Amino acid sequence: MDVFGKVLKDHYQGRQKGKLWLHNSYGMPEDMPVDIFYRTKNSLTELESIALELCKGNILDIGAGVGSHALILQEQGLDVTAIEISESACDIMRRRGVKKVINTDILEFESEQFDTILMLMNGIGLCGDIKGLTNYLDYLKRLLLPGGQVIFDSSDIAYLYKSDDFIASNYYGEISYQYEYQSVKGKWFKWLYVDFLMLQQLAEKLGWECEMIYEDDMDQYLARIRRSD
Repeated sequence: MDVFGKVLKDHYQGRQKGKLWLHNSYGMPEDMPVDIFYRTKNSLTELESIALELCKGNILDIGAGVGSHALILQEQGLDVTAIEISESACDIMRRRGVKKVINTDILEFESEQFDTILMLMNGIGLCGDIKGLTNYLDYLKRLLLPGGQVIFDSSDIAYLYKSDDFIASNYYGEISYQYEYQSVKGKWFKWLYVDFLMLQQLAEKLGWECEMIYEDDMDQYLARIRRSD
């Protein structure tokens, strides 16, 4: 069951009953406010506003959710395609007015190339782990036009751990999540938070130019990568 899609749909229709819980591999479950996915231009974070200002040309919004960022870009007269794996989220996007919506796994999409690839709300996390990030950075090259850019945010989540926890063999930003809504739990899925130094090292090794655009006081940053080859 698409638990995430279910709560998005209920919220959109004004009949959400209960909280969306996010179970994780590092601590107690967290209550995730669903309205965060329905924000308007005036309620964006500074990081998001900067990211959208950097968008240009033909844009691909990966993991577009219910289309909040895509709608803002559309309103600015930009050509944006929103791609999202949740069928319910895609239906909501269309109802909200997003013109170009594709319901598929990004790793199965290769039919077009773009000037800008956008992944906000830690969209890079879909890679799952460091190995996945390496493969994903290689894959993104196929989706970019010459001179194109990839814009995304992530966080250094070292603050979640005690020093002894870093003895673990896997990278500390590799975690797992599970959605729960109305006592129904979805499948566990892997999610990656990557610190900027690790990202920069991997990206440059794979032929990308990598720069930090913005960093806040909560160890969240906005990055841009461009092909150097």
